[in-house]
Amino acid sequence: MISTAKSGYTVLIVDDDPNLIELLTDGLELLGHFEVISAEDGIQGLERYFEVRPDCMVIDVMMPGLDGYQLVKALRGDPDSADTPLVMLTAMAQDKNRFAGLASGADQYLIKPVTPRQLVEAVHQAIAIGEAERQERLLALVQEVEDVAADE
Repeated sequence: MISTAKSGYTVLIVDDDPNLIELLTDGLELLGHFEVISAEDGIQGLERYFEVRPDCMVIDVMMPGLDGYQLVKALRGDPDSADTPLVMLTAMAQDKNRFAGLASGADQYLIKPVTPRQLVEAVHQAIAIGEAERQERLLALVQEVEDVAADE
């Protein structure tokens, strides 16, 4: 029997595909026991963030208006949202896309399709990352870019 008790965490899904939002919501609610809210594009996602202040966000990359990279950068650039756990979930599977997602500030970068269990695990991992570890990861990415540039 699946427990319906809530985890106490709220997750905001930002994706322009309503069918995918429904599937992701079902998985996060049933397996992760999260309260889930959604937004259909990056601009609405930014607005919903400041209305609700979710504990984690799951963000698509390719969306009209404000894309996922821009949304993540906007959230990381604002002191009120800079420490929010962020998971990018996208069909963009190339290494350069993954690097761009992590460099923009995402804590996790998942390639569609994912199982509900993989998504719940990624959300839990993102929530578990502390501010110091988040800063350390971003500094490591900067160092990696500098190392690659020096080798060229």
